[in-house]
Amino acid sequence: MELAGLLPSLFFFLIFVYLLAYFHGCKYSTVNANAGGFRSYPIVGFLPDFIKNRHRILDWITEVLILQPTNTLLLQRPGDSDGIITANPMNIEHMLKTNFENYPKGKRFVSMLQDFLGQGIFISDGEQWKAQRKTASFEFSTKSLRNFVMDAVRFEVTNRLVPLLERGAGNQKIFDLQDMLERFAFDNVCKLAFNEDPGCLAGDGTSRSDFVHSFDDAANISAARFMYAFPILWRIKKFLNVGYERRLRESISTVHQFATEIIRTRKEKMKKEIKAAADEDLLSRFMASYSDSEEEVLRDMVVSFILAGRDTTSSGLSWFFWILASRPDVENNILKEIKTVRTLHPTSFGETFSFDQLREMQYLHAAISEAMRLYPPVPVDTRECLNDDMLPDGTFIRKGWFITYFTYSMGRLERLWGPDCLSYKPERWLENGVYRAESQFKFPVFHAGPRTCLGKEMAYIQMKSIAACVIERFEVEVLEKEKHPEYELSLTLRMKGGLPVRVRRRSPGDMKHYD
Repeated sequence: MELAGLLPSLFFFLIFVYLLAYFHGCKYSTVNANAGGFRSYPIVGFLPDFIKNRHRILDWITEVLILQPTNTLLLQRPGDSDGIITANPMNIEHMLKTNFENYPKGKRFVSMLQDFLGQGIFISDGEQWKAQRKTASFEFSTKSLRNFVMDAVRFEVTNRLVPLLERGAGNQKIFDLQDMLERFAFDNVCKLAFNEDPGCLAGDGTSRSDFVHSFDDAANISAARFMYAFPILWRIKKFLNVGYERRLRESISTVHQFATEIIRTRKEKMKKEIKAAADEDLLSRFMASYSDSEEEVLRDMVVSFILAGRDTTSSGLSWFFWILASRPDVENNILKEIKTVRTLHPTSFGETFSFDQLREMQYLHAAISEAMRLYPPVPVDTRECLNDDMLPDGTFIRKGWFITYFTYSMGRLERLWGPDCLSYKPERWLENGVYRAESQFKFPVFHAGPRTCLGKEMAYIQMKSIAACVIERFEVEVLEKEKHPEYELSLTLRMKGGLPVRVRRRSPGDMKHYD
């Protein structure tokens, strides 16, 4: 009771100190409203607009960035570090490549996610990151790992995804396609990461349901820390172990326990010299590079790979299928390409595709890339400046400031993609029918520079395999396809409320129309 009585007083005292600090010299932005920047009010700065637009933060920031001469903003928030927001490819190349060492993940970013991701590769810096990256780079470059990925995807498509859709097509069942794709990706990444099959897509993974729920909670609540109007509040909640921070701690405990049990079980098998059914999984590979005393590092890497492998590909495909529902011309072009590939590499209707067949699907590759241009799975990323620097567009950035680049905004800039930048146009990626990759600094969906995503090729393999198999065998009807889904900002760009669909079977005869 005494603590409960003190909380309101503590809260108002902190707000008073916060506003006092602002009143005595803090500014919210050097860009004023007349220049198209954030509108600033006396004392409270841009907070009213931030709170008003928090639910659509990506579009709001994009609207402001578009109006800036170099698509860059300075943001100053009392009680939090100052920083730069940019959608300028020159700035992004500077921070992610040219002056890479000056822009680590940094304390601010790490403090938000460290409880969840620990010392994992996605938030580690310096020598620790270099060691993990070196090991991961070698393993991801091996042909055997690619083959392992192909086998895992083929199994999941053939034995789970297609039969599930077949049953639904028979009774016109409504599916949440986003949820289905997340379960597919979770099963797949668990096989890849530590050769475990949770069976989530098959519906027999009830023993893993607590983990999946806790994983989602941990990701969502960790991401929500970035959205606090007063960042000090989540730190107070964490200290007091109340509200969402208490729930976050409980969820993280479940996630870490799951990952630790997997590692210890694998260690026991190795001690008994029991060979795993497939020793090409990442855990086996990483365990050979780390000692028994580094169990937490292995645990954090497992959690990071689950996050990267599950949430990103499922997000990209969910938005792709939503767009496709309103673009029968694009779907027809994909079906024509599938038929052509079947002819060049004679295989039967409905069979899963080989790596070589997927590689020849240039239009499908372009269609998926175009969906990710407009709806990048990771829409925002952040670094910290170690030493004072001048960005290529002339923006000064001070030591200790954060710099955030908005991949979501970049896909909506006319100066980068032309006057049709808001249109879905796979052809923009094709040159004489062949996919032409854009600069990774113009299209940083898989990040860029030394920290470029190692799983990029595997992500495309998985997405193209799922898309080709589903499109060839089923017509996907998105319910309320004319209504733009709201996005749910977790650590990835998810659709709020999922993606409800019905499916209808195609027959081999249907493919005759696509000559």
